[in-house]
Amino acid sequence: MSANGQNRHARTARLARKLAVAGTGAAVLALPLIGATSASAATPAATTAATTYPDNLDGWIRESLDIMAQQGIPGSYEGIHRNIMRESSGNPLAINNWDINAINGTPSKGLLQVIDPTFQAYHVPGTSWDPYDPVANITAACNYAADRYGSMDNVFGAY
Repeated sequence: MSANGQNRHARTARLARKLAVAGTGAAVLALPLIGATSASAATPAATTAATTYPDNLDGWIRESLDIMAQQGIPGSYEGIHRNIMRESSGNPLAINNWDINAINGTPSKGLLQVIDPTFQAYHVPGTSWDPYDPVANITAACNYAADRYGSMDNVFGAY
């Protein structure tokens, strides 16, 4: 490396250290200014691992909330949990074979007891088309509730 290159490297390193003292955000913003040579150096978040969720009610609700946030669908953990406990007691395979929907041939299914036409109309891209899939069921039901009631948080009875 030439002497000129070594001086530039020393000045760049010194600048980076000063910016790091000022705050990590400033140092990250300064990377393109001080000669970052690869896109990955300027975008460290791109290398983070995908979120994993437990295969239980808590995990299903949390995964649904993340999908809902990406899609702009309102709702809270508490509102979803409250409605799930009322509708299915947390059983993703629950089916209602006795109400008017069942008598008419379209029983409500899953955690939030959604009938097939409603599930299909309010299905959220990126989720399963299976109405018994917990995440797909929660997300479609919350999408429906948002359209009809403003949010699942506003639902306090059968919907």
